[in-house]
Amino acid sequence: MRLFVAIDLPWELREQLAGLAWRGIPGARWVPVENYHLTLRFIGETQGWQAEEIDHALAALRGKAFPLTLAGVGTFAKAGRATQLWAGVERNPPLEHLQAKIETALQRAGLAPERRRFVPHVTLARLDNAAEMKLAGFVQQHNLFRAEPIAVEHFTLFSSRLGKEQAAYVAEVEYPLG
Repeated sequence: MRLFVAIDLPWELREQLAGLAWRGIPGARWVPVENYHLTLRFIGETQGWQAEEIDHALAALRGKAFPLTLAGVGTFAKAGRATQLWAGVERNPPLEHLQAKIETALQRAGLAPERRRFVPHVTLARLDNAAEMKLAGFVQQHNLFRAEPIAVEHFTLFSSRLGKEQAAYVAEVEYPLG
């Protein structure tokens, strides 16, 4: 089972993001609307017993609900080439605190520490040699994007099944925030 922990987004926000996304950028593979989410921790392949340990660790977490605002767009790059186009998140200490608690709980459940720094975002597209000028134009055109705040009242453990065209994400367990 391939797992990750994320914040599921309300449909209205997904549609707003989709409105940004369908502009022509050669080399961009747009993420389907139903797959938009904000990853808190990618876990990867796990055995059944380990998935159970992960569930127990996440179920024991306590936290308060908080508002979250998506704002701005940008790219991630590797070796000087843009690899992902994303919508960002306004600075959010409660989100960072929740992510840190999840990371600690998963390490206690036996997972290796996450090596990458947490950069909250929603992936809009994966990029394969995207046209740099078109990409720069898109980022410039949408860098003032700001969605209405949403209430984050739970986080979710998802499974991911890789398909020919795209991955299918299934919400396995929702963990409430008070």
